[in-house]
Amino acid sequence: MKSKSILLFAFSVLGIFSAKAQDKTVLSLNEAVKIALSKSDESKLADSKVNTKSFELQSTKMNQYPDLKISGQYLRLTNADINLKSTQEASTTPSDAPSNTSPKVNQLILGQANLGIPLFSGFKIKNSILLSENTYKAEIANAAYTKENLTLRVIEYYASLYKAQKSVELLDENLVCSNQQVKDFTAMEENGLLARNDLLKAQLQSSQIELSLAEAKKNVKLLNYNLITLLKLDPNTQITVSPENVDANLFNFQTATESEAILNRKDLEALHFQQKAIEAGIKVAKSDYYPSVNLVAGYTTLDLQNVVRVENAMNFGVGLSYNLSSIFKNGKQVNAAKSKFEESKFQEAALTDQIKSQVVEAQENYDLAIKQDQLYKQSVLQTTENYRIVKDKYDNGLVDTKDLLDANVQDLAAKINQAYAKANVVLKYYELLNANGQLTQSFNSNN
Repeated sequence: MKSKSILLFAFSVLGIFSAKAQDKTVLSLNEAVKIALSKSDESKLADSKVNTKSFELQSTKMNQYPDLKISGQYLRLTNADINLKSTQEASTTPSDAPSNTSPKVNQLILGQANLGIPLFSGFKIKNSILLSENTYKAEIANAAYTKENLTLRVIEYYASLYKAQKSVELLDENLVCSNQQVKDFTAMEENGLLARNDLLKAQLQSSQIELSLAEAKKNVKLLNYNLITLLKLDPNTQITVSPENVDANLFNFQTATESEAILNRKDLEALHFQQKAIEAGIKVAKSDYYPSVNLVAGYTTLDLQNVVRVENAMNFGVGLSYNLSSIFKNGKQVNAAKSKFEESKFQEAALTDQIKSQVVEAQENYDLAIKQDQLYKQSVLQTTENYRIVKDKYDNGLVDTKDLLDANVQDLAAKINQAYAKANVVLKYYELLNANGQLTQSFNSNN
């Protein structure tokens, strides 16, 4: 008895934890987008790329500051022979005369400090900074565009999950009614009040509904998994979606215009900054045609054991360098940079046309979704009333089983289509915002 009680207690605890693990979470669309933008790998990767470009910009700016190098050497020598002569001694001493005994030298100490300040490099440093700045701005725009697409993906998962969950709900309700109908028809068939064929039709319809329900449940699991994976939520999280989870205040945008989209779209903005970076790159390539001028200064100390000691040897002046081969070699680099700029111009034109088409298509899809939602609302009223009338006629023997089953299918299909239409209104609205470049902004303004 004691062991049995322990087992019952263990099973009850496991049941509690299992039920707790299956608790459903009501998550608003606004919250889901906020989580995705802060926790998803794609959002973090986009921010990381921006940080990388920021560090690269800071590194490029460092090139305009002076270079200060300090070096020191301590060398051991193998008893070098040192013979120092003055000019006069060298002229009067016969070539075969014996040399004086050289001092013992076995170490050398050398210390240097060199300072270089760039004065002119064909505007290479200035244009390199300009290139890096525009590359950084382009990466910021790319990150914003990535987050726009990420937000739209969350919305697509959200709408699809709502459709799947609503399908499960409606199919489950209809399956209960269909199974009850099969039981009633079975009793009538056993009592000779219904043809065997009509019973088989009802059973077939019930089986089809059960198959559709299994498919819908599978879709719910897959979509829920994809969404919680994107949001980095606990694997056991089950998100419940309903129209009430969508902030109605977000629907304050009705019409998209091509001019606004061209101004707002982050992918086009990124391309503009990339063009400016390419223009700066052309100037950087041309800078090799010019010489480099630097202000140089240095300090040297030297101690050659028992021979010479140099202290406070300071120097300063101007350094000039010019690579003559750049006259012949650099032309190819300049032409390549110019060709790249031409490519960006064609990309801009193509992207602009694509944005205009997306705006028109998104606007038409949104208007159609609104109209479909209104029509499906009327359709549900019509099919519900039709099923009631057909059911009354069937009960009075005025129509056959096929008419009753068809009316039931039409009513179920209309209700599912209405749920889909409601989700499509939300989805197409946000697709319209995305085409206009205001999707992420619409959520940020409502936080």
